[in-house]
Amino acid sequence: MPNLSTEVLFILVKSLERAEKRNFKLYVKRNSASADLKIIQLFDALDKMKEYDEEELLRKNESIQKQQLSNLKAHLYDQILSSLRIVKQNENIDLQIHEQLDHAKILYNKGLYIQSLRLLEKIKTLTKQNNQVTYLLQVLFLEKKIEALHITRSMQDRAQQLSVEIDEVNHRLELIAKSSNLSLQLYGWYIQHGHARNEEDRIELDKLMHDPIMDMVKSSNGFYENLYRYQCYCWYGFITQDFLSHYRYSQKWVDLFEANENMKQIETAQYIKGLHNLITSHFDLKNFQKLKETISILENYSETPIVLNNKNNLIQSFIYLYIAKINQHFLEGSFSEGLAMIPAMEAKLKEIELYLDSHRILVFYYKIACLYFGAGKPAKAIDYLNRIINWKLNLRDDIQCYARLLHLISHYELGNTEVVNYLSKSVYRFMYKMKNLSTVEEVLFNFLRKSIQKGGEENSLLSNKEIIKKSFIQLLQTLQPLTVNKLESRAFMYLDIISWLESKIQDKQVQTIIKEKFLANA
Repeated sequence: MPNLSTEVLFILVKSLERAEKRNFKLYVKRNSASADLKIIQLFDALDKMKEYDEEELLRKNESIQKQQLSNLKAHLYDQILSSLRIVKQNENIDLQIHEQLDHAKILYNKGLYIQSLRLLEKIKTLTKQNNQVTYLLQVLFLEKKIEALHITRSMQDRAQQLSVEIDEVNHRLELIAKSSNLSLQLYGWYIQHGHARNEEDRIELDKLMHDPIMDMVKSSNGFYENLYRYQCYCWYGFITQDFLSHYRYSQKWVDLFEANENMKQIETAQYIKGLHNLITSHFDLKNFQKLKETISILENYSETPIVLNNKNNLIQSFIYLYIAKINQHFLEGSFSEGLAMIPAMEAKLKEIELYLDSHRILVFYYKIACLYFGAGKPAKAIDYLNRIINWKLNLRDDIQCYARLLHLISHYELGNTEVVNYLSKSVYRFMYKMKNLSTVEEVLFNFLRKSIQKGGEENSLLSNKEIIKKSFIQLLQTLQPLTVNKLESRAFMYLDIISWLESKIQDKQVQTIIKEKFLANA
């Protein structure tokens, strides 16, 4: 491992908490030779740096030679992970089981077969109680090995019993592997494209869901089989905008954890993700009371030790909690109030940027831009939309497209006619290339082109309020029927075009229009 990337080591060091750093140094001093203490010097040097600078590191630490730095980094990386394994062992059931399996193998290697079998029996109970099917298979294989090579005087039908158990576990593992593969494929499709764009997408998604595994897995009562089955239906419903189905299976996903409380500790991130999907489904169905209740559940759960003491869980709960709160402001029409969250949100994003994937950052930028646009601040919305547009990423084609469309509308709001004229052509080409053009976008682009084609003349739409108001009314009448068409209504999920048009017609802010609708339906 001498070619270990410095960035990987630097990020690992920076991720450590104070107690973990202290434990690492105690671990090294207790288990290493005096010559190995150089890695503590390297550790301290990396810990003090804000950004990695190898020349500065070597200059300030003369005892570390450049030619030995590569091996020192590799050794330091291993030692940090070893120390963390000891600290985190009690937090992870899989680490506990792994350690017990190691102990069983050590007993076996010493010829203590009966002791090894007794320990394996205990491990087997632990794996079953915590749904750790992969470890159960390892236990059974070691049992089979001992029974096949040694006379242990165990029960006479042991061979047959082991064979049946292994067949059952292999069948379960096949179901789990295939259903989790399908869940991942569906989620991957969403990460790439967003919601289904057309009938071609729908056919492709239906083909995925017709996988025989969806029928096979129905007959299993296993935790993971059900979890991945619910996820498949959840992603499919969300992608195809079947929000009732999305809600139904998000609820089943969460209920599965409520029925298996111990799994919240083992699969915390999956539980948090389930709550996030349930919150999203309430948002899409405009079920405000349930939205608030589920946000409260997530908020309370984010304060529990299992979340607070695990960086991954902490980051996931932060991401989903802020997204939920932004969505709540969207639903209430309280965009201006939502802007108050942005400074704290951006500070936290900066703090955890080493751990965030590009997809999450894109989502945050787009939602912040929508907050500013809804609050009547299109110029600030443009700042965040530019971050998306200038960030060349091959994912979330939908956000890439609608960020450009909102960018175009924001310039329209600011009266930048020349910019709108230029952007309308490039955005149209981009959305066409990404296969993101539906009737809604076509109609909108035609409207914007007509609005600016006589930009400097007195009778132009931009200079004549009566004409432009009439054109907005006509556009609203054209788009309104499309809101009930699932393939056409996709655009309305990313941009509340209807509320924007109503705001132009009534000469009110977008957030005022949305707030009035919210209060009328409350």
